[in-house]
Amino acid sequence: MEEEQTQQTLDEKVEDVLETIRPALMADGGNVELVEVDDGVVKVRLVGSCSSCSSSTMTLKMGIERALKKAIPLVRCLEQVT
Repeated sequence: MEEEQTQQTLDEKVEDVLETIRPALMADGGNVELVEVDDGVVKVRLVGSCSSCSSSTMTLKMGIERALKKAIPLVRCLEQVT
């Protein structure tokens, strides 16, 4: 039960950080969706123009992953899924 609550809280924290990033992505016609958080690994899906953008790797690593790690020390890395 406690682990379930911790996971829900972690998911909520990740979603809160993503909400701060979304306006910039949406301004360029894209977005990011949280797929899952598993043992500190955050899996996301880029959608819209972000899914085919040549800068998407930079957006993921230098933007989203950096923001997540800064706000949530439990986050170890970010992975993109399709």
